[in-house]
Amino acid sequence: MKKIGILGGVGWASTLDYYRGICAGSWQRQIKNGAKTHSGPLPCPRITIESVNQAETRSLRGRPGEEDSWAAFDAVFRNALLVLQTAGCDFAVIASNTPHARLHAIRQGVEMPVLSIFDATAQVVAKTKAASALVIGTRVTMQARNYAEVLAPYGIRANPTLPPAEIAEAQSMIDEDFHGGASATARTRLLRFCQKHASAGEAVILACTELPLAFPDHIDEPSFEAAGVLFINPSAAHVAAALDLAEKETEGQAPA
Repeated sequence: MKKIGILGGVGWASTLDYYRGICAGSWQRQIKNGAKTHSGPLPCPRITIESVNQAETRSLRGRPGEEDSWAAFDAVFRNALLVLQTAGCDFAVIASNTPHARLHAIRQGVEMPVLSIFDATAQVVAKTKAASALVIGTRVTMQARNYAEVLAPYGIRANPTLPPAEIAEAQSMIDEDFHGGASATARTRLLRFCQKHASAGEAVILACTELPLAFPDHIDEPSFEAAGVLFINPSAAHVAAALDLAEKETEGQAPA
């Protein structure tokens, strides 16, 4: 299997979930394929984690539409990816939605592939047959149009940018109830936000990697229903895409 790099720390709780999801997912796939016929551990992909400081990256966020204002933010993530590349990772995933809005700039000068959470999520949404999607995430994610752009080729509409007060409400919810894992009130607050903004039959994209932690029973499911809402879990979709690539044989390489 290929070596995976995880760029984490934004935040640490979802970084743990990515590591767990990759390792557990690898085992589950092998067991499903009949590999567990002997005692002892099954192989997992080799993984290197480079964790950045979320307090620093938050302070370095730029301004919408002002490309130069993001230079310092981009540099932190680019340098972290270069560390993973130097560590021999065959490809990397960024265990956070927010920096993906800057992926076009962050991966400049990085030779190894960096899997997009947007592409992985769009494929899952398309399978649900939903006609539209509500994107819930940080201020950066909700102000950007990345999800709208990747969903459009599938004929799926993404919500227009919500009013500033509603975006601030989502950011506040993440800051107060999800940094460090889902709080006791996190699920209730999230469902209340969905009831307020999601239309009937609309897919709700949990576009902050901490948000799926409110649904531990569905943590490894790319799509699931809870409280009458169709949810999309980008973290699970991203992890599945990473496992697919890790298991894919390099041209000319024999299976491990």
